[in-house]
Amino acid sequence: MQCQNCDVLVIGLGPAGAVAAAEAAKAGLKTIGFDGKSRAGYPVQCAEFVPSLLTNETLAAYHQSQQLIDKMVTFVEDELPDEKIPFSGRIIDREKFDAELCEIAKNCGAELHFGKKLIKLDGNKAVFSDGTSVIAKVIIGADGPHSFVGKSVGLINNETLETRQITIQLLSPIKSTDIYLSAKYIGGYGWLFPKNETANLGIGVAHEKRHLLKPLLEELHSRLIAEGRVGSEILYTTGGAIPVGGMIKPYAKSGDATIILAGDAAGLTNPISGAGIPAAVVSGRMAGETAASLLNGNIEAAEDYEQELHELFGTSLKRARAHFEKLLAIHKDGVPNPAQLRNGWIAYDEYWSEKFNNDAKGETYDLLEA
Repeated sequence: MQCQNCDVLVIGLGPAGAVAAAEAAKAGLKTIGFDGKSRAGYPVQCAEFVPSLLTNETLAAYHQSQQLIDKMVTFVEDELPDEKIPFSGRIIDREKFDAELCEIAKNCGAELHFGKKLIKLDGNKAVFSDGTSVIAKVIIGADGPHSFVGKSVGLINNETLETRQITIQLLSPIKSTDIYLSAKYIGGYGWLFPKNETANLGIGVAHEKRHLLKPLLEELHSRLIAEGRVGSEILYTTGGAIPVGGMIKPYAKSGDATIILAGDAAGLTNPISGAGIPAAVVSGRMAGETAASLLNGNIEAAEDYEQELHELFGTSLKRARAHFEKLLAIHKDGVPNPAQLRNGWIAYDEYWSEKFNNDAKGETYDLLEA
């Protein structure tokens, strides 16, 4: 069995992990990253929309753009759609996006491995599926909503949304993200995100309603076929979990190692919109910086990391979580009406009317999630 030592071990090489590995390596730390996937970004488990502001964080969002988005169109039940203009964003090629971020990390000096799954975390020692073991001073868990790293130290996302998505032919071009709100989509919504000649069509629902995903998506697909908007052939099918419980404590000790969580593993995905890529990139950068600060002797670096996450994302997550809980409560007592569905969606003024605090950074990232 091969055993290695390093300063920083990164588990999960999606956007959060790749950016974290790059930051740690840039700081001169011996950084090793592992991902159970056979290659970066594959299979794709993402609707692939990102806000335009993400290009301020990484040019990979610019390099891997498939098409620009200029508005959001929201369909509430069978009513006429509502348009939100401007709504600036990009549809990216998620596989190439992840691959570019990993290439950046390697160019910074990080050693990356794919197809090797973490199977055991014992203190500061990680053991992988191929028998490799690594002893690290800092372990960054960027391994998604069901984070193995987080579970190993009791930091668990207890509430998730389940999604199912198909890629289909788009019969006429659109430059909007189309959103479908319905009382049938308990805890979530439907979407049609264009990628030039194709589109991602998907639905998310609360975990306990996941058995409804396939028939609900088939129904939405049939509706769009009847409207003459999309083709019947399914080119690709995917799905996955989204954490919707809000941010969890993002650090802990594991033997002699400090554990730091980033992205979905830290519960940073917006519970209403499902947006998680911006938070993954930002928190990944911060996690890598935190690892460097810790190893340079700043014993409060992990606490500072948690505080900064709250300052950046706390307002957004708190607002989204409140709307999420309100809608679920309505479902328990009956069926939400169109006005209630609008109140819980980011395209409408009602969503933003309630103020949770006056944190300027929080408001900035709240809008970025929108």
